[in-house]
Amino acid sequence: MKLLLTLLLWVNFAGTPDLASIRKMYTDVTKSETNAKNFVEKLSGVSNSDDKILVAYKAASILLDSKFEKKLGDKIDRFKEGAKLLESIIDSEPNNIEIRMIRLSIQENVPGITGYKKNIKEDKKFITAHYAEQNASLKEYLKDFVMQSKSFSAKEKQFVK
Repeated sequence: MKLLLTLLLWVNFAGTPDLASIRKMYTDVTKSETNAKNFVEKLSGVSNSDDKILVAYKAASILLDSKFEKKLGDKIDRFKEGAKLLESIIDSEPNNIEIRMIRLSIQENVPGITGYKKNIKEDKKFITAHYAEQNASLKEYLKDFVMQSKSFSAKEKQFVK
């Protein structure tokens, strides 16, 4: 019985990644296909009923993974799956700054042909308006994103300093 309980706890712990490790992985996810695949794998156990931020990262992993699909139809289907999931999370958590940052990071980097670039100004404005309200670790994470983001001008980046 003790062994079964230990096994169940281990499976549950192994199945849900911690947010700190996901944030760390996310900063390097676009550097290689291997990084993207590892990110997808790490988030594969996240279900839609888990923490909404983790689900948003899972949506981002699907969107990023779509880039590596071989067939155009599969690429489009995977992209739509990720975008739909991310939008549903934003609909359920519209005031979550980290989820808005995830969408902005995706939208600023996808090709224009996808049509998935319509929320850049909205998310930028939200991040700028609510940055000061965040805890120190989230501020640092958001600052790192803003400083490398191509959506924020040099003048706009001053709000995170």
